[in-house]
Amino acid sequence: MASDNCQKIKLLILYEMLRQETDEQHPMDGFDLISRLEEKGISCDRKTLSRDIRTLNDFGFEIMSRFAGHEKVYYVEDRSFSAPEIRILIDAVRSAGFITEKRSVELTEKIAGLGGSHRAELLRSSRVPFTSRKHTNESVYYNVDFLEDAILRHRKVSFRYFDLDENARRNYRRDGGAYIAEPLDLVCSEDNYYLICYSPKYSGSTYYRIDRMDDVRVLAEAISEESEEARSRVQEEVSSSVGMYSGQSTQLTLRFTNEALDAVFDRFGEDARIRRLNEDVCELRGEAVVSPTFWGWMFQFAGRMQIMEPESLREEYEHRARLILKRGTERETDSPADM
Repeated sequence: MASDNCQKIKLLILYEMLRQETDEQHPMDGFDLISRLEEKGISCDRKTLSRDIRTLNDFGFEIMSRFAGHEKVYYVEDRSFSAPEIRILIDAVRSAGFITEKRSVELTEKIAGLGGSHRAELLRSSRVPFTSRKHTNESVYYNVDFLEDAILRHRKVSFRYFDLDENARRNYRRDGGAYIAEPLDLVCSEDNYYLICYSPKYSGSTYYRIDRMDDVRVLAEAISEESEEARSRVQEEVSSSVGMYSGQSTQLTLRFTNEALDAVFDRFGEDARIRRLNEDVCELRGEAVVSPTFWGWMFQFAGRMQIMEPESLREEYEHRARLILKRGTERETDSPADM
């Protein structure tokens, strides 16, 4: 950029320099600011610098100043995000399994930049390594973009959907044919990112993992009236589900020991209706979507949790326990029976 053009945007360059490179612990004095501006081909002196900083403050760009010894120093204190907030965002990205390793690095760099250059170095360093297994589908970003567009425009989408075989190769369902779906919302659950759709076949919701999608396209056809009505129920449905599997929403009563109390709050929320029966046992009355992941969640509390109501659910729990015990004692090499 030519020198005269740089002079025209001097205030912008000055503010961006202060925003990116200073904070209360790392101010810059007038000499450093003038030298940095001159490196960019912008002439400046102390009198002009003071006037420029005063102009920026007059227009709402808050630049702080104080004396360090006999020298006046400047810095930008207010930022969109504080250091702890940026740390939380970075750690969330690093631990998210549905974000690939490559994208995680890119996002971490961008988020760290919100803290300015001095904070970025601190925020990029991870003191505790995350153990999350990252997915490898780099199309997740583009999938989210298309799906979000379809949701905002109330349009149907098409995509191909795949599973992984024992060698992590993609096996496309429907022989690679396209799914046509009516998207309702996107939700992160169990370290995966899901698309919630309305299913006319089941008059309810279905879920698809976004990292298992290929060739996502927004269609011109609008979603159905039934789908529009289902949007209002999405939040309630997700909050009562245990994992992103379809199932029957059921009112139930669980009785459990103190060791399972935190896990119950994690699953049913801190507003869950829980009452204490005695020093060691509590009881919950709530609602859950009875699905494969619900049963997986239940069985991790063997001996510490019981289904009290309804009786039909209690009987199914006992039936599944007997099947597990039976299969665990058999020596057959065939595949496990469906449960």
